[in-house]
Amino acid sequence: MMLYPPMKDLLKEIPSRYMLVNVVAQRARQIASEAESAGIPLDDKPVSMAIREVADGKIDVTTE
Repeated sequence: MMLYPPMKDLLKEIPSRYMLVNVVAQRARQIASEAESAGIPLDDKPVSMAIREVADGKIDVTTE
């Protein structure tokens, strides 16, 4: 099974695997919560949606 998008592409957006996991998990919970409160059924899993957002550069993570 191939991971899409590839890990190397995700790590271009977020430099640490550990940070990537935390960012994706937080965004996935947010997506699921927003869909539930709006009563919108999701066609895809929240984690998959969050990973695609990271790959597309839609999530801005700044490290201090």
